[in-house]
Amino acid sequence: MYTDTERCVRAVRSKDARFDGWFFTAVLTTGIYCRPSCPVVPPKAENMTFYPSAAACQQAGFRACKRCRPDTSPGSPEWNARADAVARAVRLIQDGVVDREGVPGLAGRLGYSARQIERQLLAELGAGPLALARAQRAQTARLLIETTGLPMADIAFAAGFSSIRAFNDTVREVFALSPSELRARGARGTRGARGTRGTDPAGTSGARGTDGTAPTATPGVISLRLPSRAPLNPDNLFGHLAATAVPGVEEWRDGAYRRTLSLPYGHGIVALSPRPDHIACRLSLTDPRDLTLAISSCRRMLDLDADPVAVDEQLRADPLLTPLVDKAPGRRVPRTVDAAEFAVRAVLGQQVSTAAARTHAARLVTAHGVPVEDPEGGLTHLFPSPEALAALDPEALALPRTRRTTLTTLVAALADGSLRLGPDSDWDRAREQLIALPGFGPWTVEVIAMRALGDPDAFLPTDLGMRRAAAGLGLPSTPAALTARAAAWRPWRAYAVQYLWATEDHAINHLPA
Repeated sequence: MYTDTERCVRAVRSKDARFDGWFFTAVLTTGIYCRPSCPVVPPKAENMTFYPSAAACQQAGFRACKRCRPDTSPGSPEWNARADAVARAVRLIQDGVVDREGVPGLAGRLGYSARQIERQLLAELGAGPLALARAQRAQTARLLIETTGLPMADIAFAAGFSSIRAFNDTVREVFALSPSELRARGARGTRGARGTRGTDPAGTSGARGTDGTAPTATPGVISLRLPSRAPLNPDNLFGHLAATAVPGVEEWRDGAYRRTLSLPYGHGIVALSPRPDHIACRLSLTDPRDLTLAISSCRRMLDLDADPVAVDEQLRADPLLTPLVDKAPGRRVPRTVDAAEFAVRAVLGQQVSTAAARTHAARLVTAHGVPVEDPEGGLTHLFPSPEALAALDPEALALPRTRRTTLTTLVAALADGSLRLGPDSDWDRAREQLIALPGFGPWTVEVIAMRALGDPDAFLPTDLGMRRAAAGLGLPSTPAALTARAAAWRPWRAYAVQYLWATEDHAINHLPA
């Protein structure tokens, strides 16, 4: 979109927050870059130039606006709607892969050379993997500076910087403030914002989706706001996560969905609460170096980078879906923080009730999960990894023999790396590998594609709930006919599934009390 200058100028002049994250505005006369909805008076059109990413702006020498804080914009929905090399690379960079494994590690995961990845990212985002990772580190550093009392040296390495000097230089270059000045500014803004309507807790007046908050009093706990595009309907999103929660790993408590997280450097516990204009996120991490991955995993689970306006507009074109969309616009696809975990749970949920699936999963967790402490709730374990489950005794599973074979075959493939599920997955290739496993049919493959891989066009025409909803609306109810009708819903068929499921009175469709 950033190449359509006229359209970008109109979005900036209207301060349209729907375009935040789609492109960034660099102001030639001031040397700063902003989000489209920046509350300041828009510059003249001849003084604006547009970039596809914050990293590209920074690489061109522009500094982040202190008013609208463009680095905290929701991510571009484009990267979640695609499964090509560029989109997969962006998702991996957001997860901190470049910081942990370098550019060769990123390229190796994608099956390309480092030079090929560099060239493709430059062509679409105006910045290579190192620049994109640097922008990600700068955002993580700002978050830790403003929301924690950690020493600056600890923040530097937690954010992924290789040295304190690189940390200081990057923060000064991107934000035009030293780390200590950034912390002081955040503290002043917080004090000034108390009791002020329309101002976010970090003192950024009017900036939608800002994710900074006041320093937290609890050691090791980080509180932040996860931005998203409006509208966002939390009912089926949190209803689904709460209704299918695995005891010990997930729970709904005090208005928040809580769960444990397995992370590269340790583990964590997150509490996510829906708010009118954001998702409140409270993270407790054993190692702050996991912050980047924890945030990106939570955003992916809640589908916060989706473009609900584009999705709903497409689905409204079908007159039988129009009333469903108008009644509760902005539905998201509830996803997962761990694709391998969800694949295991999908097998456990084959042809059984939600309650039975939770019971089976809880037994696996108790027997093979890693225990954790949760002073604030009732979480007890991490969900067991494929490597831990590879050692389980199939005879100990209270499942039909064919289901045991399905589960053990899946776990073995995940454990030995022959099947890789995650943000770097090629969706079509993953489908081919899954359908080749014993006991995997179209429903299991598509539900994994929808909720674990994040394919926005995954579709479940054989699902009983879908077929009942379709029949009730006057849509075709046979799988073949429903698939043919749903061709007009592409590429957002996974969202159509959410709207159709919502026609039934089931716990997954209601925000827990």
